[in-house]
Amino acid sequence: MSDQQPTKSQLLGTQPITGLLIKQALPASIGILVMSLNILVDTIFVGNWIGSIAIAAINVVLPVSFFIAALGMAIGIGGSSIISRALGADDPDKAKRTVGNQISITLLITVLSVILGLWFIDDLVYSFGGKGAIFEPAKIYYRIVLYGVPVLALCMMGNNVIRAEGAPKHAMIAMMIPSIGNLVLDYVFIKQLDMGMHGAAWATTISYFLCFAYILWFFLSRSELLCSWRHFLPDWNILKEIGALGFVTLSRQAMSSVIYLLLNNILFEIGGEDSVTVYGIIGRMMMFALFPVLGITQGFLPIAGYNYGAAQWTRVREVIFTSLKFACALGVLIFIGLFFFSYEIAAVFTKNEIVIEQTSYALKIVFIATPIIAIQLIGAAYYQAIGKAIPALLLTLLRMGFILIPLILVLPQIYGELGVWISFPIADVVSTLITAWYLWIAMRKLNKVNGND
Repeated sequence: MSDQQPTKSQLLGTQPITGLLIKQALPASIGILVMSLNILVDTIFVGNWIGSIAIAAINVVLPVSFFIAALGMAIGIGGSSIISRALGADDPDKAKRTVGNQISITLLITVLSVILGLWFIDDLVYSFGGKGAIFEPAKIYYRIVLYGVPVLALCMMGNNVIRAEGAPKHAMIAMMIPSIGNLVLDYVFIKQLDMGMHGAAWATTISYFLCFAYILWFFLSRSELLCSWRHFLPDWNILKEIGALGFVTLSRQAMSSVIYLLLNNILFEIGGEDSVTVYGIIGRMMMFALFPVLGITQGFLPIAGYNYGAAQWTRVREVIFTSLKFACALGVLIFIGLFFFSYEIAAVFTKNEIVIEQTSYALKIVFIATPIIAIQLIGAAYYQAIGKAIPALLLTLLRMGFILIPLILVLPQIYGELGVWISFPIADVVSTLITAWYLWIAMRKLNKVNGND
């Protein structure tokens, strides 16, 4: 047994934490960067080749498509926590049963969601802010993109499983394929073929299928979690745990969709299409600018979960501290870059000078708490990694659900558009302080279990 090469997953419990975190987080960061760049460049293409209204139209559709796609992400992250701990406890059959059940439930839920989404298409587009000149282009984009959402959900699920078994490079490639594919197809469909919103939508949808083809290849030829038919049979204990842990991620995505819905409508009432476009740009910068912090969080999850399952408490504590150190340092650099180059960033997206000025001003406010946001992200991720669904859910909902939503309902009535932007840093600071307290309690428990005071 000692002569055998360790599997990819076993390395999560033996390699030095700093090097292991870099090995896990760097591909995740690159994948998120490429995916975020895709969203940014896609927005730039759409804004310059179709018009600024098209940015607002896509922003209206994002909450719906993101939420359905988030079902796959939720099932993937919920299941990956089980997989990491099962592999750490040397139980590969449970890991495979988890993968099989993830695939089955993802297909069932997302297909039903798409059917309902298409049935209520007009009501959904309008209620999410598709009003005035925004409605028709939003409806075109929504319908086409929704066709590919089940495939996107399978991709999001599969990507998290790949990372859970210790193959971050393949997870990175899976994230890069649809991003690069989408940009190439954007150029062909929008610029060369002049297909407008139809072209933007088909470029996005086809890119999902390219990603799925790669993930399918990985599981058939490279994965140590290749399933047989019996693994797809419902295992209610596993499904229950996937549901509990996945609900954490789903709740976070649901809150994002609710916030998009609220802000698209609030900003439309305050400043019309221009204000909705400003938030569309800021929303994409939130996805893009935080990519290294999100990459560290993604890299943190399988390491923490595997070592918790293997009862290696010192390594669990070490990966928490190391992740926080790196992520907070990166957060400082991100804020400095955004603060000093906010105008130049906004000008990339549109030629509308009003939108550029408003976006430049709002970016500085929205991202002011970036240096400390890693504490909130990693604190919530820790409880999810170790299978503690309730504290993970509470910490995940804390920022957006319990704090940000009430703020954006109240402050704009007092301060107008400024009230929208200041809501973000206030929510970041308050949620970070509360999460830091929870994380401190977790550290004390790890010390006691490890025999330290």
